[in-house]
Amino acid sequence: MRKELVALREAMERYGIDIYLVPTGDFHGSEYLHDYFKTRRFVSGFTGSAGTLLVTKDEARLWTDGRYFIQAAMQLEGTGIDLMKDREPGVPSIKEYLEQAFDKISKEKLEDNEQEDSSESGPILGFDGRTLPYETGSEYEELISKYNGSVVSDLDLVGEIWSDRPELKGNKIWELPLSSTGLPHETKISQVRELMEKAGADYHLITTLDDNAWLFNLRGSDVERTPVFFSYTLITPDEVILYCFKDECPAEIIPEGVTVKNYFDSLDILSICMDIEKLPDGASLLMDGKSVPYAIMGAIPDGVNIILDDVIPTSKLKACKNPVEIESTKAAHINDGIAMVNFIYWLKTSIEKEGNAGEAFRVGAPTSDPMTEIGASDYIEKQRASLPGYLDLSFDTISGYMEHGAIVHYGATPETNAKLRPVGFLLVDSGGQYEAGTTDITRTIALGPLTDRMKECYTTVLKGHADLAMAKFSDGTTGIELDKIAKAPLNAYGISYNHGTGHGVGHVLCVHEGPQRINTISEESIIPGMITSNEPGYYPEGEFGIRIENEILCVKCDDQDGSYCFENLTCCPYERDAVIKDMLTDDEIRYIDDYHAWVFDSLKENLKPEVRDWLETVCKPL
Repeated sequence: MRKELVALREAMERYGIDIYLVPTGDFHGSEYLHDYFKTRRFVSGFTGSAGTLLVTKDEARLWTDGRYFIQAAMQLEGTGIDLMKDREPGVPSIKEYLEQAFDKISKEKLEDNEQEDSSESGPILGFDGRTLPYETGSEYEELISKYNGSVVSDLDLVGEIWSDRPELKGNKIWELPLSSTGLPHETKISQVRELMEKAGADYHLITTLDDNAWLFNLRGSDVERTPVFFSYTLITPDEVILYCFKDECPAEIIPEGVTVKNYFDSLDILSICMDIEKLPDGASLLMDGKSVPYAIMGAIPDGVNIILDDVIPTSKLKACKNPVEIESTKAAHINDGIAMVNFIYWLKTSIEKEGNAGEAFRVGAPTSDPMTEIGASDYIEKQRASLPGYLDLSFDTISGYMEHGAIVHYGATPETNAKLRPVGFLLVDSGGQYEAGTTDITRTIALGPLTDRMKECYTTVLKGHADLAMAKFSDGTTGIELDKIAKAPLNAYGISYNHGTGHGVGHVLCVHEGPQRINTISEESIIPGMITSNEPGYYPEGEFGIRIENEILCVKCDDQDGSYCFENLTCCPYERDAVIKDMLTDDEIRYIDDYHAWVFDSLKENLKPEVRDWLETVCKPL
């Protein structure tokens, strides 16, 4: 059992907490976190980007989604924490588990007190209300009230036991040029005010980091791999207030007409809470209920009318890229394609020279050896870093050879780092942050001979990828409907994948951006200007992993019927050596040939002769 779990239980006992919830979150509802906020990881040892830990006096359970089932099972072994495979048949949801736990604890306390009407007989649920979204916290509060229980939301118990916790501080904030953003902040604020008026709001609190960065055309590096900075924005009838680490915001980049205040006040209390408490009676305050912290909601005066919207004005506006953003991100993807092609060429030619096809698959190879998972990851990072306008990776590179590729969000470590051999698949999911845009691409690369089954599975995944890329659809089509298109060929072959088919992508912002998604539950319509990923896959555990991912832009089709279709942004060839042509339809073959012709034409002038010759070969018509 992990010592951190033991320490947390001891802290729970000191405060009389029956159940303590440790979410994956920060003060802004972010997906990717500053190290200060990685409390769930500290207690559990599970390093995935999504998960919720619940701890009672005798149980500990961690819920995560299908991307992390294999990884979580490995990392939780021997920790005293049970894995809960979210949304799998027979697995209770967090809410269902809490309901059972509340009922059990309530009965136990009643028996101990020997008085059924005791006001102290209910369970007590604790969490740090600054890191739990209001909608989630209020749902749990309503649930526990049915069992005469209560919520304690001002306890950061993990913080109490984390002696060497990283410091929470800001880094320098900088301005993204209009050549990338396309619109000045004044125009964006006017657009937001128009949508506020339609929503009946005279005040608007923006809690999400990417929305704040987008609104002011500012960027930072407070969160690794994501160019955002810790901030809140309060738009009032008379002013716009930006709360950030003020010392990190140079005076010359402070947007005109914007008041800047410190993120924390002198008592290390979020300054936004101090101002929210002063809102006048009758004011209407618009917020995102899925990201606003439970604690901030507690600071709002009773006389304020609260308007909760899952898609706030900035999210609606930034989801549809303007013409300048689109042209800018197209240039970023061409540059990124150069890095990817150079990487794949290096990988294939270097692995051929290894001559170690008979060497057994193993882990723990020296990190100095370039022909390893980490070596491949380092090489693609260096290729991107050499490009103009490069800022950072857009997420930690996933480089998984053979069975490691079946771990959807695998992260190689010196302990697991596998030696690459000239046989089988290497799955590489990577991306870059550039001043011109954000990229995200996955390629499954053949390092040598493949089995017939590998080729059949790869071609099937490619069929789903191609069918979605070729989709033509009407206004109002949702992510649910598009998800079915990508999965149809896989389902027909008897395989599938346990993750979404597509996520939105920000512009020099979060690599995962809403509100648009392509999955089994997203009812958000996909409309022109939205950028999503297209990434079906297949992951037979213990064998290999396949994922093919492009970023795609929704556009109006050239015909006159008003329909929509997709335009590829990602510029990199598919794995020709894994394709079985006879499994493809004529339309799919035509799509692949046209795509490869575009890739070669777009990249050929920027490659060394030997790389250009290789690319020309792999881009020839099927």
